[in-house]
Amino acid sequence: MISYAPFWKTLKEKGESTYTLINKYNMSGSFIHRLRKGDGISTTKIDDLCKILDCKVEDIIEYIKD
Repeated sequence: MISYAPFWKTLKEKGESTYTLINKYNMSGSFIHRLRKGDGISTTKIDDLCKILDCKVEDIIEYIKD
């Protein structure tokens, strides 16, 4: 199972919010909704988040064995 828990921690640490992701970085509201629900996202979006937050992939997602 993929978890986005590290993303929320990184977002807070970097001083960003979902508001800034949507309004400053043009992320869609539906994309943020997918993150909140834990739905799948593309590697392109993970790359975008890493660039925006200046972080590594493991700061966005983690694998949790079922």
